[in-house]
Amino acid sequence: MLKNNLIWVANNDAGEHLYLLPKMANRHGLVAGATGTGKTVTLKVLAETFSDLGVPVFMADVKGDVAGMMLPGEDNEGMQKRIAKFGLAEAGFHYTGYPVTLWDLFGKQGIQLRTTISEMGPLLLARILGLNETQSNILSIVFKICDDNNLLLIDTKDLKAALAYVDEHATEFAADYGRISSASVGVIVRAIVALESEGADVFFGEPGLNIADWLTQDCGRGMINILDSSSLINNGKLYSTFLLWLLSELFEMLPEVGDLDKPKLVFFFDEAHLLFKETSKALLDKIEQVVKLVRSKGVGVYFCTQNPRDIPDGVLAQLGNKIQHGLRAYTPTDQKAVKAAAQSFRVNPAFDTYETILNLGTGEAVVSFLDEKGIPTVAEKAYILPPQCLMAGVSDADRDRAIKSSLLYSKYYTAVDNDSAYEFLQRKGIADAEAAEEAARKAAEEKEAARQQALAEKEAARQAAAEEKAAAKAAAQKEKEELKAKEKAEKEAQKAKDKKKKAVNSAAKSVGNSVAGTVGREVGKAVGSGFGKFGKTLGGNLGASLGRGLIGTLFGLKK
Repeated sequence: MLKNNLIWVANNDAGEHLYLLPKMANRHGLVAGATGTGKTVTLKVLAETFSDLGVPVFMADVKGDVAGMMLPGEDNEGMQKRIAKFGLAEAGFHYTGYPVTLWDLFGKQGIQLRTTISEMGPLLLARILGLNETQSNILSIVFKICDDNNLLLIDTKDLKAALAYVDEHATEFAADYGRISSASVGVIVRAIVALESEGADVFFGEPGLNIADWLTQDCGRGMINILDSSSLINNGKLYSTFLLWLLSELFEMLPEVGDLDKPKLVFFFDEAHLLFKETSKALLDKIEQVVKLVRSKGVGVYFCTQNPRDIPDGVLAQLGNKIQHGLRAYTPTDQKAVKAAAQSFRVNPAFDTYETILNLGTGEAVVSFLDEKGIPTVAEKAYILPPQCLMAGVSDADRDRAIKSSLLYSKYYTAVDNDSAYEFLQRKGIADAEAAEEAARKAAEEKEAARQQALAEKEAARQAAAEEKAAAKAAAQKEKEELKAKEKAEKEAQKAKDKKKKAVNSAAKSVGNSVAGTVGREVGKAVGSGFGKFGKTLGGNLGASLGRGLIGTLFGLKK
C-alpha cells in the first residue's frame, strides 16, 4: 500500500511500518517461501503499490489467481481483522481493482503475445528446444548464415526452411562456417516439430510485442501486465526462457537512465527456480549480466521462488530487497537451506533468524529492505499487508471482457505472415528449379544439336566415303575400260600388223617364189645344162627351190 509516497509492505512485531523505498526498488529483490506461506499475496501487495506509484508492472500468473487484481477485493471477517490489526482504515485502505492487461503465449487466456525467432536468438531458442552443446552450435551457425544472407527468421516455418536449406548446401557453407552435421540438423527440426505440436508455434510470429506497450499508465496508475502461465508452466523451459527473453528485451530496448526516484518498470519472475534448472554456463552468465545491468535501465527485478538456494549466488548477491516467508526443514538438506537463507540477512539480536524462518505462519515473513544509502537493514519479523484487490481468480466472462476491452487487443489479435525466409527460400527454390530445368533444357538441346551434328557429320562422311568409293569404282572401271580399250586397240593393231605382215609375207612369198623360182630355174638350168635335157629340167627345179629358200631366209618369209 502506498503511504507518504513510500511502498508500505508490512508491519513488524512492534507495529512499525516497514517500507520499500521507491528509489531502491530497482536494486532488485527476492520473495521466497514454501508453498502456502503467502508469496502470491506479497506479490499482489507489491504490484498494487507500484501501480499506485505510477510504475508499470509485469507478473506471471502461474496458478490463475493473479488475474483477480482487476477486481476489488471481497470483505469478510478475516479481512476486517487484518484491516484493524494494521490500522488500514485510517490509512485509506479500500477495496479496488487495478488496471490490468492480460497476455497469453497461446492466445487463449489473454492477448496473443508474440516474438520472432530472430529476436529470441539461438542461445535462448536452443534452451527452449532442449538442444545439447553441439546442436546449439549448429543452430548458432544457421542463425549466422541467415544473418549473412538477409534471411528473416520470423516463425517456426522460417527456421525449418532455413535448416533444410543449410543442410542441402552444407558442403558449400563448410569452408566459411565449418562442418554442419545433417544428423544435428535433423534433431533440431524434430525439436521444432515437437514444440509446434504443443501449440507454442503461435508464439513465434508477427506482430511481435512492442515493449513500449507495457510502459503505460491508466489514470495515473501503472498498468499491471499479467502473463497467463497456467498452461505455460507445464513447459518449464519455455516459460522461464520466455521471461528471460523479456528481461533481455527490456535491457536492449530501454535507454540508460541511472538512478531514478522510482523504477520505470518492475518485473516479477515467479517460479524463478525454473530459470536456473539445467542452465548452461553461457546462459547463466547471460542471466547474471542482464540482472546486473538492467537496473541501469530503471527496471527492478523480483525473483519469486520456494527457496533462496534455487537462485545462483551470482544472481542472489544482486537482490538487495528480501522478503523471506516460512521454510520447512524436514531433512538435513532442508536445514542447510534454511541456514543459508537466514545467513543472507543482517543479524538482528532481537531474535534467531533461523528459528524464526522455520516457525513463520502464513502471511508472515522475515524482511530486509535497502535503506537510503543502499545498505540492507537488519532482519525483522514482519506481517504482510492484505491486498486491496480480489484474492481469488476471475470468471471466464470477466477475463474475456478484460481482454477484448484492451486497446492492445486489436493490435495483436491478427497474426501477420510477412515475407521472410520461408517465402524467400520458396521463391529461390522455384527459381533454382526453373534455372535447373532451363539448364537441363539447354543441355538437352545442346546434346541433341551435338547428336544431330554427329549424325550429319557421319552422314557426310558416309556420303563422302560412298562418293569416294563410287569415284574409285568409276576410276577403276574407267581404267579397266581404258585397259580393255588399249588391249583391244593393241589387239586390233596386232591384228592389223599381223594382217599387214601376212599380206607382206604373202606378197613377198609370191614375189619371192616367183623371183626365186625364176632365178633358181635359170641358175639350175645353167648348171644342169651339161647333163642334157634331164639335167636342165632337174637343175631348174632344184634351182627354183633353192632360190625360194634363200629369198625366204633373206626376207624372213615363212613358207
